[in-house]
Amino acid sequence: MSSSSSVSTAPTIGASALNVPMLVSQLMATEQYPITSLQNVTSSYQAKLTAFGQVQSAVSLFQSALQSLTSASSFQANTTTASDPTVLSATALTSAAPGSYSLTVGNLAQSQSLVATGQTSLTTAIGTGATTTLSFDFGTITGTPTGGIYGTGTTFVSAGGGIKTVTINSSNNSLQGIRDAINAANIGVNASIINDGSGTPYRLVLTSSNTGAANSMKISVSGDATVSSLLSYDPTSTTGQNLNQTLAALNANLAVNGLAVSKASNTISDIIPGVTVNLSKPSTTPVTLTVAPDTATVTKNVNSFVTAYNALSTTLAKMTAYNPSTQTAAILQGNLAILNIKSDLNRLLNTQAQGAGSLNSLAQIGINSQPDGTLAVNSGLLATALQSNFKDVAGLFAATGSASDSLVTYNTYTSSTQPGTYPVNITQLATQGSLSGSTAPGLTITAGVNDTINMAVNGISATLTIPPATYSSAQALASEIQSLLNGSSAISAAGISVSAGINASGNLSISTNNYGSAYSVGLNGGNGASGLFGSAPVAATGTDVQGTINGTNATGVGQMLTSSSGNSLGLSILVSGGTTGARGTVSYSNGYAYTMNNYLTSLLSSSGALTSSTNELNTNISDVAKQISALQQGLIAKQAMYTAQYTALNNMMTTMTSTSAFLTQQLSKL
Repeated sequence: MSSSSSVSTAPTIGASALNVPMLVSQLMATEQYPITSLQNVTSSYQAKLTAFGQVQSAVSLFQSALQSLTSASSFQANTTTASDPTVLSATALTSAAPGSYSLTVGNLAQSQSLVATGQTSLTTAIGTGATTTLSFDFGTITGTPTGGIYGTGTTFVSAGGGIKTVTINSSNNSLQGIRDAINAANIGVNASIINDGSGTPYRLVLTSSNTGAANSMKISVSGDATVSSLLSYDPTSTTGQNLNQTLAALNANLAVNGLAVSKASNTISDIIPGVTVNLSKPSTTPVTLTVAPDTATVTKNVNSFVTAYNALSTTLAKMTAYNPSTQTAAILQGNLAILNIKSDLNRLLNTQAQGAGSLNSLAQIGINSQPDGTLAVNSGLLATALQSNFKDVAGLFAATGSASDSLVTYNTYTSSTQPGTYPVNITQLATQGSLSGSTAPGLTITAGVNDTINMAVNGISATLTIPPATYSSAQALASEIQSLLNGSSAISAAGISVSAGINASGNLSISTNNYGSAYSVGLNGGNGASGLFGSAPVAATGTDVQGTINGTNATGVGQMLTSSSGNSLGLSILVSGGTTGARGTVSYSNGYAYTMNNYLTSLLSSSGALTSSTNELNTNISDVAKQISALQQGLIAKQAMYTAQYTALNNMMTTMTSTSAFLTQQLSKL
């Protein structure tokens, strides 16, 4: 009889009963679900944060495009066009009035040039080296020179700018030294040396630094006779013209709209208000100069405004869209902040502007809303509006104002000023501080006798010493006093200045160049005071403008009147003359660009809707991160617990399995 035996399949003693790592991993995967859910929430927040970033970028770009339209100065630039730019060119300030002018240039302004007798050397001493004074006076010569020499009957009338001097001595009495001394003195004369190729080639040339007939030179020399014979130049004396005139001092002569004009310079800024004309050459036919608003730049800026708005509108639409076919909503669909921005922009675009004259909507200048919320520009309508109604187009976009009275000028506004049109009434005009003499001034000033006056401007004292001379006219003397007073270091340092002239009574009159109660001119003595101003000069402190804007009292400082209450609060005007009483109206408009710019600034501010929304999202992301961190810390503890529990279970089961296997083996042997 045969017998058989079986092999046990029981685990080997000591083998593990459970796969603890796998069990713990599966359990932890389940525990991870809350964290995964929070991570998905974070991803959603971050996607919204990115979307808000794109909106903020579009808002910023739109605001940048608005900057060129928010200020009235953007609409005040002018262009100038000359029909023949080889004859003249021009530049125009914002204050220039548009118009067309006909100019014919007869001759250009010219500086006088005087040439000395030729010398054989640049460095050889001229004369004995004795101290010698060159005295230069500038004025107008009447008479016709022949071969550079004036004849009998020639007169010289000083411009009253004072005598300018240069000292020559043994250190600089060569031709080269004289040239350098004159240039270093900076007296309005340019000295140079020309080699004419003759046996005595070196010739000193003296040229007035300034053009114009009143800048002709008269040169007196006291001291060395040789220097005097070289440089003395008295155009009224046929024996005293030791220099030869090669170029006469000339004014520019031209006609503007048929009116003859003579000016000392070829750069002329006082014939057409706000326009500087630069003459290049004479003309035989009239040249048309056109001054016009810079419509090209405004057109470009308006199109940039529309392009940037459309980019913002498209971004907002994209972020809030809903696709019904796919039933998919954009990331910010239904977001209250974005919906409010879309609503606010639409409201601002469709609110009529106030105080902008005849225009009150963008549609009137060809900017229209499209069905998709964007804007489109009708270039033809825009061009027509700019050509025919430029000022009101400016009011449609910018914070600007205008006055109906030509002597009343809109100045500025504050954040409290409301758009509108307000009546102006003036009860007192502003005046300048002034000092008027009681008798006509004596024209002969003698050193140490009547050459000093002590004056004060706005309480700032200055002692003036008038150059001794017999002045050609009372106006020439007044001009000298004006120059001395404005040149006083104390007065010029204070940033103030005066104008001096002769009043209707033939007396000296000095007035501050500023208006208002802060300005005054006083006479405090001096040996020339009575001879110049008489025994009873009259001093008057300036006054401030007074009146009302919109029927309420306004504050006057100089010529500036500022509303102090009501809807016009902060509105400021400049009253430059005219009469007291009703002075028309002043209008103020916020304008679309200005209003939108303020709105966008508020959106982007630290308390604005966009910043608040992004701050809220960042806070939410931070809070979720804290929750995830807390859960992760809990999972670490839970994983350790699971590992410990299943390891213990595994150990126990392993022990039990080993025991079972041992007993089975032992029993099988029985």
